This record gives sequence, structure tokens and C-alpha cells, in this order.
Amino acid sequence: MRRNFGFLLGTVTGAGLTLLVTAPQGANLVAVAKAAVRSDTYSQLNLFGDVFERVRTDYVEKPDDSKLIEGAINGMISSLDPHSRYMNEKGWTDMQETTHGEFGGLGIEVTMEDGFIKVVAPIDDTPASRAGIMSGDIITQIDDEQIQGMTLDQAVNKMKGPPNSQTKLKIIRKDADKPIDVSITREIIRVRPVRFHTDGGNIGYIRINSFNEQTTEGLHKAIADISKEIPQDKLAGYVIDLRNNPGGLLDQAVSVVSSLMARGEVVSTRGRLPEETQRFTARGGDMTKGKPLVVLINGGSASASEIVAGALHDHKRATLIGTRTFGKGSVQTIIPLGTGNGALALTTARYFTPSGRSIQAQGIAPDIEILQDVPDELKTRAEIKGEASMRGHLAAEGTEQTGSQSFVPPDEKNDKALNAAYNLLRGVTVNADAKNAPPKRTVPN
Repeated sequence: MRRNFGFLLGTVTGAGLTLLVTAPQGANLVAVAKAAVRSDTYSQLNLFGDVFERVRTDYVEKPDDSKLIEGAINGMISSLDPHSRYMNEKGWTDMQETTHGEFGGLGIEVTMEDGFIKVVAPIDDTPASRAGIMSGDIITQIDDEQIQGMTLDQAVNKMKGPPNSQTKLKIIRKDADKPIDVSITREIIRVRPVRFHTDGGNIGYIRINSFNEQTTEGLHKAIADISKEIPQDKLAGYVIDLRNNPGGLLDQAVSVVSSLMARGEVVSTRGRLPEETQRFTARGGDMTKGKPLVVLINGGSASASEIVAGALHDHKRATLIGTRTFGKGSVQTIIPLGTGNGALALTTARYFTPSGRSIQAQGIAPDIEILQDVPDELKTRAEIKGEASMRGHLAAEGTEQTGSQSFVPPDEKNDKALNAAYNLLRGVTVNADAKNAPPKRTVPN
């Protein structure tokens, strides 16, 4: 998500204008057409004004004008795509806290789907994860208040609060016979975006949970500490775990890739006009000193995670293991609207991997697909449908792909994808679980 502190006309209309320009007196006709478009827009704005005034004067109770305006803005922005949204002043402040990496709440990444709040993923070692909240859960009530009718920001704000205060969620889970009530005590959520450890004395494991302002610093510390623990001549490589990472800041995705490869394009973003295209390249050098990389991905890997996985894959810098990613290939620009007015998170561009692939509604397929063994009680909800299933999503540039498995076993010894990554780095043949995946893979050079 790019931060800024920085539609084409319909196909029928656009084609008509092109033809009119090439016809006699084309310029005059174009001017007339543009005037007609403006006239129609002003007519619609007049309609909005009429409705607004009628509600103010005739509604059974006197409404709050500011709430009416905010509701109208929310309706306009939410009609664009699932990721564009308006944040009032409180919502904007809360978002700044989240990207900074510290806030009071439950520790849960959510999105809006069909009027309900859907869990993308709980953040590791937070009240939500300890309470058993799981990816795919649908939150229908917060403190006995129905979610339907709330905006995403309103629902998130209700879940946030001072530490040691309690909130109650009602959850629908596909494998449950009835809704589940969960009581959670809020804490100060200090999002630790990077965790790491070593395995077998020769592999560094690095899990990136999210891309906030602390991510690159955390990655640098992880690599430095692993290098101190394992001598370079014994270090077989690194596993970078991006599973169930919902994304975050674009600049952090670029700087993470810059820390893992010496040079090359990381991602390009293409907006409405050709001159809005931007290219981001790796800078700063490869802190791993060229050691082999394996990147773990799954159906919960989205946005910035897909940028990192796509860049490392296209430059043949890493082998991808796991399942197809979420497919969120659009960039949201944060546009502050002035003191007291909040901000817009507006979809302004699509992003493309260095080879020119769009991820939108398609995702990134792994080099080696590994399916996890899912407990019986979770089998009905082990997959995330992905961006392509979201109502109003931007269409893919090609065949849209559904989501994939997102279950990660809590015990590493049962984690088939992780163990496959370890084996690959140690030179052991890896067998894929899917028919369309390569049957074997050797250690990358």
C-alpha cells in the first residue's frame, strides 16, 4: 500500500469519441459530448442534493448532517472495489497506529465480506490467536451488536479499546453447528513483524507476519543474528515464511526485497494514465550474501507478500513452496483530506511483478505445491477463496484463479511445507502433493 502524505470512459462512450474525432467537425462534436457528460454529472449531483435535503427535513427524527455526509461518502467509495475506503479522523488515526506497529486491541486482520467481518488472519501471539480465532471466521456481532450496517472501520474501532478491557465476539465457523461466542481481553498490540530461529545448525528460518514500519529493521536483525549463530561456511540458506501474511506497506515490501537480492526491479505500479507508471528497484545489497532462499506462501499471503514472492521468483532468487497466494494485486494510496476530515484509502494502481505479470485475482503459484494435512474439524474451512471471490473486485488480466489452502500446522514437525523447504536447502529431493506440480526439485544454485 503506497502512502501519499503521495476511469477510463466506458468502452462504448470511449469508442464513440474516437470516431467523432476522426469525423468532420470532430472537435466541436467532442466539446458537445464533454458538455453533455458534465451536464449529466451535475444533474446527478442535484439529485443527491434533493435527496439529502428531503432526508434532513422529512425523516421521522432529526438526523445528524455529518453522519449523513459520511454515510454518503462511504457508500460512494465502497462501491468502487473491496479495498477502497473512507476513514474518518478516528479511523485515520487508528490506521497510522497500525502501520506504526502498536495499538490497543485484539490482534486480528479482517476484511468486509457480504456485510460481515471476515478474518483474514489472527496476528501471532495476540489475544485473538490465543482465543482460537482462525482465518475464515465470520464475525457477526461485537458486544451483542450486529455487524450488518457497519462500515469496516466502524467494526474495527469497536474491537479496539484500552488494554485489560473485554469484548465479546459472535463467530460463524463453517465446521461449527452453531455460532461461537468468544470473550477476549484486549492488550496493547505490539506487532512484531519478524520472528526467526535456526534449524539443525545450518538453516535460518525467518517469518514475516506483516509489512509495517518495523519490518525491514526486523529482517535485518534476524539475518544478522542468524549469521552470528551459524558460520557462513555452514549456512545452507534461509526460509522466508510469508504464509498468512496479509500485506501492508509497499515501501517495506521493496526494502525487504532489497535486503535479499543485490539488484533488479522489485515491482511496477500502473495507474489510470501511462505517465503514472512507477518502477521500484532493489537497493542496498543482499544481506544474505547470495545464500539460497526458499519462500513459503499460501492462500493467506496477500498484497505486499505477493510483491516479495513475485520479485524473488522472477529474478530466480528463490524457490516458492506452498499453495497459490490470495491474488490482491492493487495498490491503495492514502490521501489525507485535511485536519478533522480523515483520509481516503483509494485504489490508484495495479502492481506487476518484474516479468510483467499481474497478480490481481490470479495470485502467484508456487514452484512446488505442498498441501498440508488438515485436522478433520478444520477441513471445511481450510481454504481461502481469494481476491477473485470478493464482490466488486478488479478483474484479472487473464483467467481468474480461486484461492487455496491456508492452514499452517501449529507444530513445526507437522508442517509439510516447512519441512520440504528444509529438505530442499539440504539437498533432499522434495515430492509435491499436487498433480500439476513438478514431482521433484533439487537444491537451487
